[in-house]
Amino acid sequence: MNRVVAPRKPRASSQARIEAILAAARELLAGQGVAGLSIYSVAERAQIPPSSVYHFFASVPALLEALTADVHRAFREALSAPIDTTAFSTWPQLSRLIEQRMLDIYNEDAAARQLILAQHGLSEVVQADRQHDLELGELMHRLFDRYFQLPAMPRDVDVFALAMELSDRVYARSMQLHEAITPRMAEEGMRVFEAYLGLYLPPYLAKR
Repeated sequence: MNRVVAPRKPRASSQARIEAILAAARELLAGQGVAGLSIYSVAERAQIPPSSVYHFFASVPALLEALTADVHRAFREALSAPIDTTAFSTWPQLSRLIEQRMLDIYNEDAAARQLILAQHGLSEVVQADRQHDLELGELMHRLFDRYFQLPAMPRDVDVFALAMELSDRVYARSMQLHEAITPRMAEEGMRVFEAYLGLYLPPYLAKR
């Protein structure tokens, strides 16, 4: 009988080094964008040998994928955080509450803006972002279903994931034009998010 062996967690010293590498990469992303990121610049910022960075991350795309996962972890926590049920009575109000949490992450985390919204053209990061969006879409679907009686949703379209991707395109446009998510474009992104969901959700849904 074959035993299933769980993957070993990194030792404390290794975990500390990984965190130092990711923190250095975040600082470089925030200040210089993806173009300023290299294994050597990260090693210099983290004050560790380049070989140590290569030990954990074989390439810059691998490092960026790890950072993307870190950003999406923050998004998942935002979806899981407690919600005051007296703060909304309709699904568009819930939609804005949740989307504002996502915007707060973007506004507070320059690395998140560079990874998800900037035009860096790195296919590995784009693909990782899309995969994480599918997971976030499922979490958001469950969140809406917890508070409202949702109609049957299509099985061949990830409605909530697409809604997030569409609003992200608006925020990305704002970054391209203004190097920030302006209040006007933040509002427009929320409207796009609601408008797409509105193709599948009626104006009124019974609250659970």
